[in-house]
This record gives sequence, C-alpha cells and structure tokens, in this order.
Amino acid sequence: MTAVVSAPPSAEPAVAGPRRRRRRYTGWAFAAPFTVLFLVFALLPVVASLVMSVTDMRATDLRTPFAVNFVGLDNYTRLFSDDLFVRSAVNTLVFVVVGVPLTIVAAMAAANGLNSGLIRFRTMFRVGFYLPVVTSIVAIAVIWRFLLDPEAGLVNNLLAQIGITGPNWLGDTRTSLASIIVMAAWRNFGSLMVIFLAALQGIPNDLYEAARLDGAGRWAQFRRITLPLMRPALLFGAVITGIGYLQLFEEPLVMTQGGPLSSTLSVSYHIYNQFGFGNYGYAAAASYVLFVAIVALSVLQFRLLGNRDD
Repeated sequence: MTAVVSAPPSAEPAVAGPRRRRRRYTGWAFAAPFTVLFLVFALLPVVASLVMSVTDMRATDLRTPFAVNFVGLDNYTRLFSDDLFVRSAVNTLVFVVVGVPLTIVAAMAAANGLNSGLIRFRTMFRVGFYLPVVTSIVAIAVIWRFLLDPEAGLVNNLLAQIGITGPNWLGDTRTSLASIIVMAAWRNFGSLMVIFLAALQGIPNDLYEAARLDGAGRWAQFRRITLPLMRPALLFGAVITGIGYLQLFEEPLVMTQGGPLSSTLSVSYHIYNQFGFGNYGYAAAASYVLFVAIVALSVLQFRLLGNRDD
C-alpha cells in the first residue's frame, strides 16, 4: 500500500492578507491629499449650495447659518417670475443657439482650409488661429471694446471709408448681443479647429479617391465622407462649446456690464450679481437651474450627434 505524503501547508495565504492590506493602505495614503481637498473644496460646497438653494439665506446670515428658514422650492419658483432672470435666460439661449453653430462652422472652415494643402505657411495660420484661445479673455474683451467703439473704433472707421455710418455696437440693444456672439466665436473657434484638423487628418485618402472615381464632387465628399467620420469630433466640440457658452460671464462683464437695458445680461452674470447683493439662497437656486440646463443641452447634443448605431 502506497502512502500518500501531503505537502506542508503553504504560508502564502497567510502572508497575502497583510500584504494586500498594506498595499490598500499605501494606495489610500497616496490618494488622501486629493480626497481631502476634493471633499473640502468641491463636494462640501456643492452640498452646501444645494441646501442653501432651499433656504432664505442672505449675507447677513453668515454668522448664524443654521438659523435660516427652510423655504422649499420658493427660490426656484421666484426665478421664473423674475423678469430679469427670464431676460438673462433668453439672452443666454440666443447666445448658445447662434454662437455654437457659428463657432463650429468657422472651425470647420479653417480646419478644411489648413488640411487642403492649398494654403502656404500653414503652421503660421495654425498659431494665429489658436492664439486667441490662450490669450486672456479680459484682454481680448478690452481690445474688442475699443475696436467696436462708435467714435474711434476701427470697425466704424472702416465702414466710414465706404460711406456707411456704423452703429453703436455695444451701446445699442439691437447689436450688443450679436457683437459679443461674434467676438466669442472668433476667440473660441481656434480650439475646435485643432480638434477638427486632427479628425480630418485621420480620414484615409483612399475614401476620397474612390468617391472621385465614382463622380462625387467636393460637396458630396464632404457630406457623405467627411461629416459622418467626423461625428465624434463634432459631438465633442458641440458639447464643450455649448457648456462654455451657457456659462457666459466675462465677455458681458468687461464689455457691456450686462447692458444696455440688460440686453447682454447672461444667467451667470445674473447669478454673480445676486451673490453680490447678498441673496445667497436665490443665487444658489439659479445656479442649479443653470446646471440642469447644461445637462439638458448635453443630452440633446448626444441625441443629435451621437453614434446612431448606439
């Protein structure tokens, strides 16, 4: 009869437990600084602002924040009965509806031009188109304010050379918002141009050659090949541009201070004013309405530009 000799039990499982715990603790030790900063400076303010939005908290209540009154959804209902907030929401909506397509079209045109090979000194043009993106928005807004000055501005002086009297671009309710939209599109199309150019360079030339052999013109190639294959880049550009334009703030602050007659007042600027007036609960409620609008716009853009197969 053959005896079966069993091997001595391995000590590996007993050692693996402490080693695994040690690795876990080491990971948490490295993540602790970011985790603490995130909780204190990101998550806690978000939760505090959400609680604030359902109270009547004002600047005078900062010393006794727990003595404020719970008002439920009153701040949210007040928003939509506030003519100034409604005006700022309409201005922001117009800015997004007009500004996002304008920026995308300008970026697509510049990317196609740089990708065509017909433009010399393409590197110089790339730098020139992208330069406004990395320039301070305050500096750009100040320069555009001088360019659009009704008396000494370059734009009106050029119009005067051909016998046209230029309007008061930033002082007229009919042209003030349009002027800011054009300036914002000019400043932001450079970043989308870089993204679109990278997407264009990733499209195989064989597809265009096959389309030309089949008799497809430039517009047919663009519509049937370029646009479908650039859908992910277009979606990304539309989402980030829409989110940025919904938070319009610096441009009206520097160029028009929300005027004339609140024609350039944005939701973010209105929230800023309300915090300055000490209406903390009301301003917090407006901030969450803006957050919901950003989510809704992003979902709509994913529906329109996302992968149809998904």
